Amino acid sequence: MTPIPLDGAVVAITGGARGIGLATAKAFAAKGSRVFIGDLDADLAVKAAAEFGGHGFGLDVRSRKSFAEFLSTVGTLDVLVNNAGIMPAGRYNDEDDAITDAILDINVKGVMTGTKLALPGMLDRKSGHIVNVASYLGKVPAAGLASYCASKYAVVGFSEALHDELVGTGVTVTAVLPSAVRTELTAGVKLGGLLPTVDPEDIAAAIVATCDKRRAVVAVPRWMRAYEPTAALAPDRLIAAIRGRLARGRVLKKLDTAARSAYDERVRGAAKPR
Repeated sequence: MTPIPLDGAVVAITGGARGIGLATAKAFAAKGSRVFIGDLDADLAVKAAAEFGGHGFGLDVRSRKSFAEFLSTVGTLDVLVNNAGIMPAGRYNDEDDAITDAILDINVKGVMTGTKLALPGMLDRKSGHIVNVASYLGKVPAAGLASYCASKYAVVGFSEALHDELVGTGVTVTAVLPSAVRTELTAGVKLGGLLPTVDPEDIAAAIVATCDKRRAVVAVPRWMRAYEPTAALAPDRLIAAIRGRLARGRVLKKLDTAARSAYDERVRGAAKPR
């Protein structure tokens, strides 16, 4: 595929006011791109955009109307980064239905809505790139994050299928699969040890780099892709033990709920009907 020229490219990023989204916005801006960020917190989006000379707007990815208005403001779009997402933690049996709905509406439907809105213009121009920020938990299940895993498995499958569907059109889709990232999403989760951990800037660099090779799936760190063939060949008991060390103990037994309380409160606010 022909690389997307980033100097002067128009880039739209959802959930762009903090974390991976903001780091990605700054990374694209550093390449000379015109960057537009949308976030549920409109005031924070405007403030964040001022940090890199971009444009910030309110955006609720659960609303097709809100998403369409955001992209209409952006105009001719070269790159869309579907980054907005939430990650409540805990036992699925205890999860409020409103939280489950919000996970699927934001993490899955938001990605699919944004993609469907961006595609017509890109296909008409025979050029464009869509990056869907998933997670390596879209390949590896994690106890205590069942709904989140379901949402990210969906995003990975959707992205890979659409990547194949668009072959020959000049438009590409990449799923980026971060391991644990040092952002609010992992607040209260013990990081390190066997759990590969990266910074938002690492994910941002990977997202920007997808505009060159435009591969279907990119993991961060890249060696995480070795898990899939390994898991297919290794005994189930061994894989279960590794998963337990990676996630079960951290999320179900050792989660620091006090450290996570501010994030949980924000998620509950995001889950309220609008």
